[in-house]
Amino acid sequence: MKPTLYTILSPRLLDIYDVSDSIVVIIDVFRATSTIATALYNGAKRVIPVDAVDKCIAIGKETGGITAGERDGKVIPGLAHGNSPAEYPRSFIEGQTLVLTTTNGTKLLHMALNSGAAEVITGSFPNISAVCDYLIAQKKNVILGCSAWKDRFNLEDAIFAGAVIHRVQEHFTIHCDSSLMASDMYGLHQHDMQQFIRRTTHWHRLASYGLEKDLEYCVTPDVANVLPIYRNGDLVCG
Repeated sequence: MKPTLYTILSPRLLDIYDVSDSIVVIIDVFRATSTIATALYNGAKRVIPVDAVDKCIAIGKETGGITAGERDGKVIPGLAHGNSPAEYPRSFIEGQTLVLTTTNGTKLLHMALNSGAAEVITGSFPNISAVCDYLIAQKKNVILGCSAWKDRFNLEDAIFAGAVIHRVQEHFTIHCDSSLMASDMYGLHQHDMQQFIRRTTHWHRLASYGLEKDLEYCVTPDVANVLPIYRNGDLVCG
């Protein structure tokens, strides 16, 4: 039998799924999982995802890592950097530890771990091929976890889930209406992604901070094609 695949459209829905035998893909396209892939692609030794600002500061001091996080598009006081993938070129991040906290993505990652997920990876358009290749190769049940925005559904995470489904669907049993919706939405907009994202709520929110280039990068396939996988408290290249 083929393994199963489900899509969770908001962290609020996580507790109604059994994740104990599944690979959970954390999706936070704008911008946490895009930034994680970029930092690792550019040579970061590891990314430590944390779900609270005080933990981020404390772990940064313990590890000598670079602390990063934003709330509402602005760097959090007490942290050194933000969530922009553009902040982490190889010349800056290579060999470094990045300690990252975000509004949605790192929160969902820890929720999945606390729910007993068998394995956690992170996904975004910049590393979509690495994600899909891994999911096909593992032959295990998959849950595509959309981080949403403050628990509210968002389009960019769902359309990434749809893009993954388009590539892997022949290898999975998919009886899941949220997966069907995501797949159909991607099918409709796969050739006009740059225009489609300009209609999203998150585009309007982050573009007001001058982050348009970030958002365009975050829907560009395979520009940071590595597989971030959670191992012993760190996200590292799988």
